[in-house]
Amino acid sequence: MNIFLTSSFAEVVDLFVSFTKGECSGKTVTLIPTASLVEEVNSYLLAAKEALVKVGLVIDELDVSSASRDEIVSKLERGDYIYVSGGNTFFLLQELKRTGADLLIAEHVRAGKCYIGESAGSAILAPSIDYIRALDDVTAAPELESCTALGLVDFYPLPHYRNEPFAEAVEQVLKDYGDALDLRPFSNNQAIVVSGGHAELQTSGD
Repeated sequence: MNIFLTSSFAEVVDLFVSFTKGECSGKTVTLIPTASLVEEVNSYLLAAKEALVKVGLVIDELDVSSASRDEIVSKLERGDYIYVSGGNTFFLLQELKRTGADLLIAEHVRAGKCYIGESAGSAILAPSIDYIRALDDVTAAPELESCTALGLVDFYPLPHYRNEPFAEAVEQVLKDYGDALDLRPFSNNQAIVVSGGHAELQTSGD
């Protein structure tokens, strides 16, 4: 599987170019902005879009919360990359499950399609998102019956390590779950790169 997990994509776009060996230019990315819909701030999404365009990617946007089943299927099929943005992790998982997009994404990623996650988009690959409650408002997802997530990685990505405004919440998660779960904290200028079954933490500018 090829997985590129970020806290803030715009800050690690250089790592992404290296990860794709510079072959991302001219390719299409299916961008799922759904998690950002229930957030007041979405500057990170605009910054990510700019960064994607700058490295030559063509954005095909797919909001799973409003798209038809056929649209979800065809857009995920068409894209060379799948990008899932930051925002509210619980709302994101609710909408992915409601539409069946969670299973489709997992299928594509298992078949080798490159997945790019940003913040919430990184956390949903964990076995469950229950651990992320300190960072996100769970009431944004009233229809979410279970926190069982996509489970494409066997660890728990913990974005925004030591970055405001999440620094305190991240420390809380480390305190509450550090002994029980394989938490992987990473900051806004780091990425967790999963390739050939091996996960590696990389820092931008190294």
